[in-house]
Amino acid sequence: MKRLGSLISLALSASLVVALTYWYGGLQARTPTSQPTAIAIASVEQTTAPKSGRKILYYRNPMGAPDTSPVPKKDPMGMDYIPVYADEQDEPGTVRVSLDKVQRIGVRTAKAKSRSIVQEVRAVGRVEHDEALLTIVALRTDGFIEDLFVNKTGQHVKEGEPLFRLYSSQIQLAQSDLIVAVRAQGRMTGQGADKNLEGAMLRLRNLGVPQSRIDEVRKTNANPRTIDWPSPATGDIIEKKVINGQRVMAGDELYRIADHSHVWVIADVAESDIGSIKVGTPVTVTLRADPTRPAQGSVTFIYPELTPETRTVPVRVELPNPEQRLRTSMYADVVFQAGGEEGAVVAVPDDAVIDSGTRQVVLVAKGDGRFEPRAVKLGRRGEGYVEITEGLKPDEDIVTSANFLIDAESNLKAALQTFSPQEAQP
Repeated sequence: MKRLGSLISLALSASLVVALTYWYGGLQARTPTSQPTAIAIASVEQTTAPKSGRKILYYRNPMGAPDTSPVPKKDPMGMDYIPVYADEQDEPGTVRVSLDKVQRIGVRTAKAKSRSIVQEVRAVGRVEHDEALLTIVALRTDGFIEDLFVNKTGQHVKEGEPLFRLYSSQIQLAQSDLIVAVRAQGRMTGQGADKNLEGAMLRLRNLGVPQSRIDEVRKTNANPRTIDWPSPATGDIIEKKVINGQRVMAGDELYRIADHSHVWVIADVAESDIGSIKVGTPVTVTLRADPTRPAQGSVTFIYPELTPETRTVPVRVELPNPEQRLRTSMYADVVFQAGGEEGAVVAVPDDAVIDSGTRQVVLVAKGDGRFEPRAVKLGRRGEGYVEITEGLKPDEDIVTSANFLIDAESNLKAALQTFSPQEAQP
């Protein structure tokens, strides 16, 4: 019985606890809760409401999210929304930044100036012979090489220096005719004798015999059996196709002589850069074998055909070579100073352009912290500047530093303007 009485007492105690809890919860439910909420809003308004009397249009999200509120509020992270004042609303297309913020973010401006844009175009070149200074040694008669004086490729020769000793029956016969014409002129006078003499000398000239040998035959009345063939030019032997004792035929190429006092540098310019290269464009040529002494020149010719394998266009630069530093087949780094002859254009520093890939913008400073993002079209680049072909006039002030921060502010305000404060939810 005692045990049964204890269980009944415990049950009654539990029921009393449940009843008290229910009554207290009902009392709390009937207590109005609007007063603390109003107090909290009033507290927020007191902390965010301006004391200067400026009119607030709406409040925007502090993290840049595209939502606004007509009353103060906090975002999910507990950050206060930022008020947007009526006096901050400028004309369409401009953005206002407080002067204090302009100083803090380090905004700098410069004027768009008319200047000459010099663009450096780089290419790889190679040294080649000046084709105008190549000479081929060939005979106009058959003959035999009896002695070879220049017998090595690369040997340097001077104009008039003997290359080989030649025996030619045709030359001997022409010399005999000259001797007969000279003797006939001594015995008789008149136009006939003069014509015979001129004809005999012309035959020797047609065979390539130098004038010095013709004068010698006229003076001595002798008919030498061989002739020491002179070099027709000064230069280096780059090809030798004759050996001692060889029989040569008329028209055979015996030597090829190159004058290296003047050479060509052929640079392969990329297809995308060839449009800025003109005849007369200044060029700096630096040999990879001698990088400490660059040579200055200019473009003398642009070849009419593109090399399909490399998509490049050959460009010729002619350079003097008095010290023989430039040797054929050497590689050279070629830098073209393109665009200097185009004249002055409107240009701004490279840092002033905000390039999104599909759109290029500069920020025009309007004064009093107002900036206008303006789309522009770009031209040539060079020396840290870029040409503005459309969208900007000379002497307009443009932002050259911190422009990305101002552009971000502009984009944020543009996004917020697409949301009406009346449509926003508090």
